[in-house]
Amino acid sequence: MTSDFPKVIFGTSALGNLYTALTIEQKREIVYQIFKHAPRPLIFDSAGKYGAGLALESLAECLESLHIDPADVVISNKLGWYRTPLLTQEPTFEPGVWRDLKHDAIQKISYQGIIDCFEQGNALLGKYKPKMVSVHDCDEYLATAQSPENEQELYNDIIEAYRALQDLKKEHNILIGVGAKSWQAIKKVAEHVNLDWVMFANSMTIKSHPPELIKFMEQLNQKGVKIINSAVFHAGFLTGGDYYDYRLVKDSAEDLKLIKWRTDFFALCGQFKVRPASACIQFALAAPGVTSIALSTSNAARIKENISMAEEKMPAKFWQAIKDQALIADHVKFI
Repeated sequence: MTSDFPKVIFGTSALGNLYTALTIEQKREIVYQIFKHAPRPLIFDSAGKYGAGLALESLAECLESLHIDPADVVISNKLGWYRTPLLTQEPTFEPGVWRDLKHDAIQKISYQGIIDCFEQGNALLGKYKPKMVSVHDCDEYLATAQSPENEQELYNDIIEAYRALQDLKKEHNILIGVGAKSWQAIKKVAEHVNLDWVMFANSMTIKSHPPELIKFMEQLNQKGVKIINSAVFHAGFLTGGDYYDYRLVKDSAEDLKLIKWRTDFFALCGQFKVRPASACIQFALAAPGVTSIALSTSNAARIKENISMAEEKMPAKFWQAIKDQALIADHVKFI
């Protein structure tokens, strides 16, 4: 595949019925609007975990019905979750999150487990084969450790999973990467695996930008590793939502600080006539080594706007005001 990544990569969790069940017509309209408005190449970020394979299945069905040439699309499949029969009233892997699923999923992080997930994903995608692959939820997998010894065992599973990906890369000419909400987990994997790309989630944002992470991103950039930034709105909180990193914001002292930060941020955005979402996106794209931002929506009408925000330019005085009010840290030099 091309070594050039577009500014916007499109998430597909909505195609797997995340939070709401969309009709196939609604899903097709989302994919259609992406092809209508987005420059090439087009990259879709998907996973066997999204709707227990439903996102992969729906994406393939939409692409097929729109007569999209496989050469015109790049699919990233995050591996590690395997579709199984649904034997309970709702899926067991993330209860309460997915809607109207017909299957369940189990985690399979090992050499053979990744091979199995890759083959199942290919079957669901049909003629639209993935050109980017990774191990899904490395950080969450490690977080289940019951002891230091158990953590090492789990990490060995991850290394075996990447050994499988390296073999698949040789056979299928695909790019291998890693994505996680914990950038420390990405760093741990990067110490032992030669990666082509990484995806940071909830990590490098206008609200949160640790100096250690910036240094790590600079190191990845020097190695030629492509960096994708995702979840830059902290689960929608920075654009007005009630959840911060997937937890409900309440009236604790910590959360009141979050609300105060957002209030000040919104005030500056209003003063300079800047959309909060655009500011979040432009900050995320400006971070060291970032080639792309991953955006996802269940609303086809927002596709054009999402794409346009990646091209907007923020007034220099806006960034200076952000710094003057200490809404971003002093160590940030790339804005």
